[in-house]
Amino acid sequence: MTPYSTTTVPADAPAPARFLLLGDSHAGPVGRAAREAGIPFHGGPIGAGREFTAEFFDVRGDDIMFRKPEADRYYRRFLAGLDVQALGELTVPLVSTLGFSTHFVATAENWKVYRVRGAFPPGFLSGRLFDDIVLSMSRGALAFYRRARELGLRTLAVLPPQRVPGHADPEVFRAAQDTLRRAVLPLGVEIVDVRDRSTDATGAQRPELCEPDDTIHGNLAFGRMILADLLTRGL
Repeated sequence: MTPYSTTTVPADAPAPARFLLLGDSHAGPVGRAAREAGIPFHGGPIGAGREFTAEFFDVRGDDIMFRKPEADRYYRRFLAGLDVQALGELTVPLVSTLGFSTHFVATAENWKVYRVRGAFPPGFLSGRLFDDIVLSMSRGALAFYRRARELGLRTLAVLPPQRVPGHADPEVFRAAQDTLRRAVLPLGVEIVDVRDRSTDATGAQRPELCEPDDTIHGNLAFGRMILADLLTRGL
């Protein structure tokens, strides 16, 4: 037995996780792509996108507690897989889709009052009022990213597939993403944005990157595109 044998990692030991993935259903394709590629990570979806806009967690020291018990159970399990007990103990980057499912923010019925003869006034979607509404509706998500950065975590937010379901306003959907993007960038959050490669001339998700028989999600090919972006960032 060598003097170093007690600290030598066995040859068959699993590789350490490269990141923690926390998200809504849009995190699913990212996780599937990582597993397919043999990229070790912990995490995945912890709930539906509509659950992560307004207040959805509480601060507990160097940790957070999700208010929905099921989401918190998933979260605790993911932390245990990384051998930590609190978010502030993470030593790997945090990758998240939380808060960026803007089709909930973009519910068309909520925005009809701002249209004049069927159209938004010039500059409305890039104006202060629009930003204030979106940021108020998404205040919980903003607080989540702010807390992650306060804890010193390298944090990456993943923009969703560019798919707009029938209940949502496409113009609001796209503009709201940009509002949220501008809000989290000053916090030091990195934005994973593959829209220049995943969309057609109209700004819609290319069909080969869409989950079939589904109006919202990207497929495994889209997950691979997100994963490739993460890997180029050193994850």
